[in-house]
Amino acid sequence: MSPAVYQYPFLNCFYLLILYLSCCLSRICCSVNSANVLGASSTMKALKDLGLDVTKGSVATDSSVTQTKFHIMRLGRKVEDPDMLETIRLTIINNLLQYHPESSEKLAMGEFFGIKAPEKKVDVEVATHVIVKDDGPKRSMLYIETADCPGLLLEVIKIITDVNCDVESAEIDTEGLVAKDKFHVSYRGAKLNSSLSQVLVNCLRYYLRRPETDEDSY
Repeated sequence: MSPAVYQYPFLNCFYLLILYLSCCLSRICCSVNSANVLGASSTMKALKDLGLDVTKGSVATDSSVTQTKFHIMRLGRKVEDPDMLETIRLTIINNLLQYHPESSEKLAMGEFFGIKAPEKKVDVEVATHVIVKDDGPKRSMLYIETADCPGLLLEVIKIITDVNCDVESAEIDTEGLVAKDKFHVSYRGAKLNSSLSQVLVNCLRYYLRRPETDEDSY
């Protein structure tokens, strides 16, 4: 079962946020790995302030890295709204930046939530790659690599659903300024054919390479 994975490597810290998007799960599972103190209680409070039901499932230590796992639901149900999923992602990132402000210039989100924006900027034209491959008879694998920014997950899912494709699961891996995302997608229970794959790729490339373009124009 594929989770969505968020990675934040910088300085002497390493962060990993796992956000399960699989429609088979009854809840979201977030796992935060850190080499330093993150403030699990403040993370839980920030998520609860969103109206979410949050419980801390377990804490495990492997060498110098501590993993804290959270279980998240809303009104007794799993969270499926893409807008709320992105809000959860940004809330946790914002909390990390509060506890480690020195990471601000190492992360794309530092420009929006941190104390200092990254000095280096990602060339969107060069950094953006979108590929669709078959992953069995019933689904396809969509791979996206592009500059990270607030709202990215929400907009990508919106574009996928706008072309009538279903998102079965996702793995979101953010490395510094670049997002490297994988989505298992399908169309009416089957993998995408070549025509639909090309439509999806074209729509995503157009949006991702022109982030300030009116989203209705793709």
